[in-house]
Amino acid sequence: MLGGVLFMLTTWVDDVIGADKADAVWLGSLLFAFFWLYFPLTCGALLVYEHITEPLLGPRLRPLQRKMSNFIVYVYQTLANAVHLYLLWIIFMFIPAGLKRIVAIAVGTVYPFVCSVTAAATDEIEDDTYWLTYWSVYGCLFLLMDLFETWLGRIPGFYSLIIFTTIYLMLPMFRGAEKVFRKILVPLAGLQELLILRDSIQIKKQMLKDLDPERAAIVRKSVAKLFDAEGDEADPKALKEELKQSWSSLKVKLPKITMPFGKKDEASPTESTNLV
Repeated sequence: MLGGVLFMLTTWVDDVIGADKADAVWLGSLLFAFFWLYFPLTCGALLVYEHITEPLLGPRLRPLQRKMSNFIVYVYQTLANAVHLYLLWIIFMFIPAGLKRIVAIAVGTVYPFVCSVTAAATDEIEDDTYWLTYWSVYGCLFLLMDLFETWLGRIPGFYSLIIFTTIYLMLPMFRGAEKVFRKILVPLAGLQELLILRDSIQIKKQMLKDLDPERAAIVRKSVAKLFDAEGDEADPKALKEELKQSWSSLKVKLPKITMPFGKKDEASPTESTNLV
Protein backbone atom coordinates (compact mmCIF):
# COMPACT_ATOMS: atom_id res chain seq x y z
CA MET A 1 0.00 0.00 0.00
CA LEU A 2 2.71 2.47 0.99
CA GLY A 3 4.74 1.41 -2.04
CA GLY A 4 1.85 2.37 -4.30
CA VAL A 5 1.61 5.80 -2.64
CA LEU A 6 5.34 6.38 -3.15
CA PHE A 7 5.02 5.32 -6.77
CA MET A 8 2.25 7.87 -7.35
CA LEU A 9 4.37 10.55 -5.66
CA THR A 10 7.20 9.64 -8.06
CA THR A 11 4.92 10.34 -11.01
CA TRP A 12 3.92 13.65 -9.41
CA VAL A 13 7.57 14.64 -8.89
CA ASP A 14 8.41 13.81 -12.51
CA ASP A 15 5.46 15.74 -13.97
CA VAL A 16 5.21 18.74 -11.64
CA ILE A 17 8.73 19.55 -10.48
CA GLY A 18 10.58 18.41 -13.59
CA ALA A 19 14.06 19.20 -12.21
CA ASP A 20 16.87 16.68 -12.64
CA LYS A 21 18.38 17.44 -9.23
CA ALA A 22 15.02 16.99 -7.50
CA ASP A 23 14.52 13.71 -9.36
CA ALA A 24 17.90 12.45 -8.21
CA VAL A 25 17.23 13.34 -4.56
CA TRP A 26 13.76 11.84 -4.76
CA LEU A 27 14.90 8.58 -6.35
CA GLY A 28 17.62 8.18 -3.72
CA SER A 29 15.10 8.73 -0.93
CA LEU A 30 12.73 6.35 -2.66
CA LEU A 31 15.39 3.63 -2.85
CA PHE A 32 16.08 4.00 0.88
CA ALA A 33 12.34 3.92 1.68
CA PHE A 34 11.72 0.77 -0.36
CA PHE A 35 14.75 -0.91 1.23
CA TRP A 36 13.48 0.01 4.71
CA LEU A 37 10.00 -1.28 3.88
CA TYR A 38 10.89 -4.61 2.26
CA PHE A 39 14.16 -5.68 3.97
CA PRO A 40 13.36 -8.44 6.52
CA LEU A 41 15.74 -7.06 9.18
CA THR A 42 14.10 -3.61 9.27
CA CYS A 43 10.46 -4.69 8.79
CA GLY A 44 9.39 -1.16 7.94
CA ALA A 45 6.11 -2.29 6.40
CA LEU A 46 5.22 -4.15 9.61
CA LEU A 47 6.01 -1.08 11.73
CA VAL A 48 3.85 1.11 9.52
CA TYR A 49 1.01 -1.40 9.78
CA GLU A 50 1.18 -1.77 13.56
CA HIS A 51 1.57 1.94 14.42
CA ILE A 52 -0.32 3.73 11.63
CA THR A 53 -2.47 1.51 9.44
CA GLU A 54 -4.19 -0.64 12.05
CA PRO A 55 -4.74 1.84 14.91
CA LEU A 56 -5.24 5.08 12.93
CA LEU A 57 -6.26 4.45 9.32
CA GLY A 58 -8.23 1.23 9.71
CA PRO A 59 -11.04 2.44 12.03
CA ARG A 60 -11.50 5.60 9.96
CA LEU A 61 -11.41 3.99 6.54
CA ARG A 62 -13.55 0.89 7.21
CA PRO A 63 -16.91 2.79 7.21
CA LEU A 64 -15.83 4.63 4.06
CA GLN A 65 -14.82 1.34 2.46
CA ARG A 66 -18.23 -0.21 3.24
CA LYS A 67 -20.07 2.80 1.78
CA MET A 68 -17.90 2.78 -1.34
CA SER A 69 -18.35 -0.97 -1.76
CA ASN A 70 -22.13 -0.72 -1.40
CA PHE A 71 -22.22 2.20 -3.83
CA ILE A 72 -20.10 0.33 -6.38
CA VAL A 73 -22.29 -2.78 -6.08
CA TYR A 74 -25.42 -0.64 -6.42
CA VAL A 75 -24.07 1.13 -9.53
CA TYR A 76 -22.97 -2.18 -11.05
CA GLN A 77 -26.33 -3.84 -10.45
CA THR A 78 -28.18 -0.80 -11.76
CA LEU A 79 -26.12 -0.68 -14.94
CA ALA A 80 -26.41 -4.43 -15.46
CA ASN A 81 -30.18 -4.37 -14.98
CA ALA A 82 -30.48 -1.32 -17.23
CA VAL A 83 -28.50 -3.04 -19.99
CA HIS A 84 -30.56 -6.21 -19.70
CA LEU A 85 -33.83 -4.29 -19.76
CA TYR A 86 -32.64 -2.22 -22.72
CA LEU A 87 -31.78 -5.36 -24.68
CA LEU A 88 -35.14 -6.89 -23.85
CA TRP A 89 -36.88 -3.69 -24.87
CA ILE A 90 -35.06 -3.67 -28.23
CA ILE A 91 -36.13 -7.26 -28.86
CA PHE A 92 -39.65 -6.40 -27.75
CA MET A 93 -39.88 -3.51 -30.22
CA PHE A 94 -39.25 -5.79 -33.22
CA ILE A 95 -41.77 -8.54 -32.42
CA PRO A 96 -45.27 -8.48 -34.02
CA ALA A 97 -48.07 -6.47 -32.46
CA GLY A 98 -50.07 -9.56 -31.53
CA LEU A 99 -47.16 -11.02 -29.61
CA LYS A 100 -46.58 -7.66 -27.91
CA ARG A 101 -50.15 -7.78 -26.65
CA ILE A 102 -49.64 -11.28 -25.24
CA VAL A 103 -46.44 -10.18 -23.46
CA ALA A 104 -48.14 -7.10 -22.01
CA ILE A 105 -51.04 -9.18 -20.67
CA ALA A 106 -48.66 -11.87 -19.31
CA VAL A 107 -46.64 -9.25 -17.41
CA GLY A 108 -49.79 -7.97 -15.74
CA THR A 109 -51.39 -11.32 -14.90
CA VAL A 110 -48.91 -14.19 -14.35
CA TYR A 111 -46.95 -12.89 -11.37
CA PRO A 112 -49.96 -11.15 -9.73
CA PHE A 113 -51.96 -14.38 -10.13
CA VAL A 114 -49.31 -16.38 -8.27
CA CYS A 115 -49.05 -13.74 -5.53
CA SER A 116 -52.83 -13.52 -5.19
CA VAL A 117 -53.20 -17.29 -4.75
CA THR A 118 -50.41 -17.26 -2.16
CA ALA A 119 -52.01 -14.33 -0.34
CA ALA A 120 -55.40 -16.06 -0.28
CA ALA A 121 -53.82 -19.14 1.30
CA THR A 122 -52.38 -17.16 4.25
CA ASP A 123 -54.06 -15.66 7.30
CA GLU A 124 -52.79 -12.13 6.67
CA ILE A 125 -55.35 -9.66 5.32
CA GLU A 126 -52.94 -6.93 4.20
CA ASP A 127 -51.60 -8.87 1.22
CA ASP A 128 -55.17 -9.82 0.18
CA THR A 129 -56.11 -6.14 0.21
CA TYR A 130 -52.99 -5.19 -1.74
CA TRP A 131 -53.60 -7.61 -4.60
CA LEU A 132 -57.34 -6.99 -4.66
CA THR A 133 -56.55 -3.30 -5.10
CA TYR A 134 -54.11 -4.16 -7.88
CA TRP A 135 -56.66 -6.26 -9.78
CA SER A 136 -59.22 -3.45 -9.53
CA VAL A 137 -56.82 -0.94 -11.07
CA TYR A 138 -55.36 -3.36 -13.60
CA GLY A 139 -58.85 -4.22 -14.82
CA CYS A 140 -59.38 -0.56 -15.70
CA LEU A 141 -55.98 -0.45 -17.42
CA PHE A 142 -56.84 -3.55 -19.45
CA LEU A 143 -60.15 -2.03 -20.55
CA LEU A 144 -58.36 1.13 -21.68
CA MET A 145 -55.79 -0.93 -23.58
CA ASP A 146 -58.48 -3.03 -25.24
CA LEU A 147 -60.41 0.13 -26.17
CA PHE A 148 -57.56 2.18 -27.64
CA GLU A 149 -55.27 -0.48 -29.13
CA THR A 150 -57.31 -0.53 -32.37
CA TRP A 151 -56.14 3.01 -33.11
CA LEU A 152 -52.96 3.29 -31.03
CA GLY A 153 -51.68 -0.31 -31.14
CA ARG A 154 -49.60 0.29 -34.26
CA ILE A 155 -47.83 3.29 -32.76
CA PRO A 156 -44.33 2.30 -31.49
CA GLY A 157 -44.20 2.39 -27.72
CA PHE A 158 -47.90 1.78 -26.99
CA TYR A 159 -47.42 -1.69 -25.49
CA SER A 160 -44.18 -0.58 -23.84
CA LEU A 161 -46.17 2.12 -22.06
CA ILE A 162 -48.73 -0.50 -20.99
CA ILE A 163 -45.96 -2.73 -19.57
CA PHE A 164 -44.27 0.14 -17.69
CA THR A 165 -47.64 1.23 -16.27
CA THR A 166 -48.36 -2.35 -15.20
CA ILE A 167 -45.00 -2.61 -13.43
CA TYR A 168 -45.69 0.70 -11.68
CA LEU A 169 -49.04 -0.61 -10.46
CA MET A 170 -47.68 -4.01 -9.47
CA LEU A 171 -44.44 -3.55 -7.55
CA PRO A 172 -44.64 -2.77 -3.80
CA MET A 173 -41.76 -0.30 -4.09
CA PHE A 174 -44.04 2.02 -6.12
CA ARG A 175 -47.49 1.11 -4.73
CA GLY A 176 -48.99 2.61 -7.87
CA ALA A 177 -52.22 0.62 -7.63
CA GLU A 178 -52.84 1.96 -4.13
CA LYS A 179 -52.29 5.54 -5.29
CA VAL A 180 -54.55 5.21 -8.34
CA PHE A 181 -57.18 3.45 -6.25
CA ARG A 182 -57.25 6.20 -3.63
CA LYS A 183 -56.89 9.22 -5.90
CA ILE A 184 -59.04 8.17 -8.87
CA LEU A 185 -61.24 5.10 -8.44
CA VAL A 186 -62.56 5.77 -4.93
CA PRO A 187 -63.53 9.42 -5.67
CA LEU A 188 -65.17 8.36 -8.95
CA ALA A 189 -67.22 5.73 -7.12
CA GLY A 190 -68.01 8.08 -4.21
CA LEU A 191 -66.70 5.62 -1.62
CA GLN A 192 -64.46 7.92 0.43
CA GLU A 193 -66.33 7.07 3.62
CA LEU A 194 -65.78 3.33 3.20
CA LEU A 195 -62.10 3.91 2.48
CA ILE A 196 -61.72 5.97 5.65
CA LEU A 197 -63.54 3.24 7.58
CA ARG A 198 -61.19 0.60 6.16
CA ASP A 199 -58.15 2.68 7.13
CA SER A 200 -59.56 3.10 10.65
CA ILE A 201 -60.02 -0.65 11.00
CA GLN A 202 -56.44 -1.27 9.88
CA ILE A 203 -55.11 1.34 12.32
CA LYS A 204 -57.06 -0.27 15.17
CA LYS A 205 -55.71 -3.72 14.32
CA GLN A 206 -52.17 -2.39 14.17
CA MET A 207 -52.64 -0.57 17.48
CA LEU A 208 -53.91 -3.70 19.23
CA LYS A 209 -51.03 -5.65 17.74
CA ASP A 210 -48.24 -3.25 18.75
CA LEU A 211 -49.50 -1.95 22.13
CA ASP A 212 -50.47 -3.66 25.34
CA PRO A 213 -54.17 -3.41 26.39
CA GLU A 214 -53.69 -0.50 28.82
CA ARG A 215 -51.79 1.67 26.38
CA ALA A 216 -54.15 0.73 23.55
CA ALA A 217 -57.14 1.83 25.67
CA ILE A 218 -55.53 5.23 26.34
CA VAL A 219 -54.74 5.78 22.66
CA ARG A 220 -58.23 4.70 21.65
CA LYS A 221 -59.81 7.23 24.03
CA SER A 222 -57.57 10.03 22.75
CA VAL A 223 -58.37 9.22 19.12
CA ALA A 224 -62.10 9.03 19.91
CA LYS A 225 -61.96 12.42 21.61
CA LEU A 226 -60.19 13.88 18.58
CA PHE A 227 -62.80 12.52 16.17
CA ASP A 228 -65.77 13.52 18.34
CA ALA A 229 -64.72 17.18 18.41
CA GLU A 230 -66.43 19.46 15.90
CA GLY A 231 -64.24 21.27 13.40
CA ASP A 232 -61.00 22.56 14.89
CA GLU A 233 -62.16 22.43 18.51
CA ALA A 234 -59.85 19.55 19.41
CA ASP A 235 -56.27 20.69 19.95
CA PRO A 236 -53.81 17.95 18.91
CA LYS A 237 -51.12 19.37 21.20
CA ALA A 238 -53.42 19.18 24.21
CA LEU A 239 -54.32 15.60 23.31
CA LYS A 240 -50.62 14.74 23.06
CA GLU A 241 -49.96 16.18 26.52
CA GLU A 242 -52.92 14.29 27.92
CA LEU A 243 -51.66 11.12 26.30
CA LYS A 244 -48.19 11.64 27.81
CA GLN A 245 -49.68 12.17 31.28
CA SER A 246 -51.78 9.03 30.95
CA TRP A 247 -48.72 7.11 29.82
CA SER A 248 -46.62 8.38 32.73
CA SER A 249 -49.31 7.29 35.19
CA LEU A 250 -49.05 3.69 34.04
CA LYS A 251 -46.81 1.41 36.05
CA VAL A 252 -44.59 -0.20 33.49
CA LYS A 253 -42.97 -3.42 34.63
CA LEU A 254 -39.59 -3.81 33.06
CA PRO A 255 -38.23 -7.34 32.67
CA LYS A 256 -35.42 -8.33 35.01
CA ILE A 257 -32.13 -8.58 33.16
CA THR A 258 -29.51 -11.00 34.44
CA MET A 259 -25.99 -10.13 33.49
CA PRO A 260 -23.86 -13.04 32.21
CA PHE A 261 -20.75 -11.46 33.73
CA GLY A 262 -20.04 -9.30 36.72
CA LYS A 263 -21.07 -9.50 40.35
CA LYS A 264 -23.43 -12.34 41.12
CA ASP A 265 -26.36 -12.04 43.45
CA GLU A 266 -25.83 -13.34 46.95
CA ALA A 267 -27.21 -16.81 47.43
CA SER A 268 -30.25 -17.17 49.64
CA PRO A 269 -29.49 -18.65 53.10
CA THR A 270 -29.96 -22.36 53.56
CA GLU A 271 -29.93 -24.63 56.57
CA SER A 272 -26.15 -25.04 56.32
CA THR A 273 -25.43 -21.28 56.10
CA ASN A 274 -23.25 -19.91 58.90
CA LEU A 275 -25.26 -17.14 60.59
CA VAL A 276 -22.34 -15.82 62.71
